[in-house]
Amino acid sequence: MQQRFSQQMKKGALDMLVLKLLEHEEKYGYQLISELRERTNDTVTLKEGTLYPILYRLEDGDLVESRMGDKAGREPARKYYAITEQGRIALREMFEIWSEFDRCVQAIMEGTGSE
Repeated sequence: MQQRFSQQMKKGALDMLVLKLLEHEEKYGYQLISELRERTNDTVTLKEGTLYPILYRLEDGDLVESRMGDKAGREPARKYYAITEQGRIALREMFEIWSEFDRCVQAIMEGTGSE
């Protein structure tokens, strides 16, 4: 039960977190997975099968764009993702919604809301 509930809670924030990780520089998929895991102290761990559909959905919505990097030696060429201006706007809006939702949850959980 706890794992399922945890997954549902995280799912609503993943688009926002991925956009935030792309806010200052482009990154490739494994880099996003690693950075998300590190910055959340292993609380949010994604598999490629979860991340790439998120990236494709964000790309379809013009919130991120991608480019193929150059092949480096024996390493395959990597696909890099970057946030777009529309993605920056969406990130701010998502964070405002998330913050308001968090305030409401805190008020209820702490018993400080109107009754």
